[in-house]
Amino acid sequence: MIACTPNPKGTPEEPTTLSGLKRSHFQSVVNGDSTDLYVLKNANGVEVTVTNYGGRIVSVMVPDKNGTLQDVVLGFDSIQGYTSVPNNLGATIGRYGNRIAHGKITVAGVEYQLPLNNFGHTLHGGPEGYDTKVFKGVQPDSQTVVLTYLSVDGEAGFPGNLNVQITMKLTDDNAIDIQYEAETDKETVVNLTNHSYFNLSGDPNNTVLDHLLTIYADSYTPVDDTFMTTGKIEPVKGTPLDFTVETAIGDRINDTTFVQLKYGRGYDHNWVLNAKGDVSQLAATVVSPVTGIQLDVYTSEPGMQVYTGNFLDGTMTGKRGIVYNKRSAICLESQKYPDSPNKPEWPSPYLKPGEKYTSRCIYKFSVRQ
Repeated sequence: MIACTPNPKGTPEEPTTLSGLKRSHFQSVVNGDSTDLYVLKNANGVEVTVTNYGGRIVSVMVPDKNGTLQDVVLGFDSIQGYTSVPNNLGATIGRYGNRIAHGKITVAGVEYQLPLNNFGHTLHGGPEGYDTKVFKGVQPDSQTVVLTYLSVDGEAGFPGNLNVQITMKLTDDNAIDIQYEAETDKETVVNLTNHSYFNLSGDPNNTVLDHLLTIYADSYTPVDDTFMTTGKIEPVKGTPLDFTVETAIGDRINDTTFVQLKYGRGYDHNWVLNAKGDVSQLAATVVSPVTGIQLDVYTSEPGMQVYTGNFLDGTMTGKRGIVYNKRSAICLESQKYPDSPNKPEWPSPYLKPGEKYTSRCIYKFSVRQ
């Protein structure tokens, strides 16, 4: 037997991405399907990497106020990091993002029981949601990756064969433009989103409590102590959930006299966006006062779940060996409201044969001096 050395003398080292990743560390086989890493670059030198395992954004390198590139999302430096412990870092979430009460949905008069994985409810499609699936990946050009997946009838309890396509494009104005499409052969429910964990300081050793947040929403959907929406829509005015004026995330996050923050252990709520699905209007803005990096979010969805990493607990070690601790990131998940299948007065998540589900979310980066 001949022993093979990974890098014999004279063989060039494998190149790394700007974020320090090696493609070979993402080339594996998971449940019989091949995984890979796709590198997107634009005219400004901005770089985004995506893996087809879970349709995940792995790294986002954008310039700070000094022109230095910073990686502003949490993630791992290999596929094994993603498969070794359940997590949603950077993932495409489906078939239904957020929570469904008691895992019960009724579609075309038939009740379906979904697997429960969160305080007696179904969260993010259950324990084997799209974050655990291998998508087919195609990179048509240097700035675009197209991910497709067939979610078969009965997968995670959902009815219908659902053909899903996600197109992620890194534009020359430093935005990640994510477009979702889906079609079904049987009536079903669909609510797709992206679960990137952002830290605009470029260093997840820092919390995001100093990040300045604006949410363009006058109301939100309150939850009970199991994180389930009550069915009410209430105004944010006069509460710690009022981000209509730019406010540091940490200013009021520990005010547990406001029961919603006690229930959520911080911010983990769906805001009812004023834009009402108009993708040309701002949904939210976050900026790091340290780096000046600003993230503007636009979406065609009516709601956005804002989550401040309250359950990160130091058990995950990510890129660059950084331990991910509580509140070291913020998630901005465009979506239908949580548990919409059981709240018919809310925007409908139902999709019938012959219809096309479409959704769009744009994460646009810039610098505030």
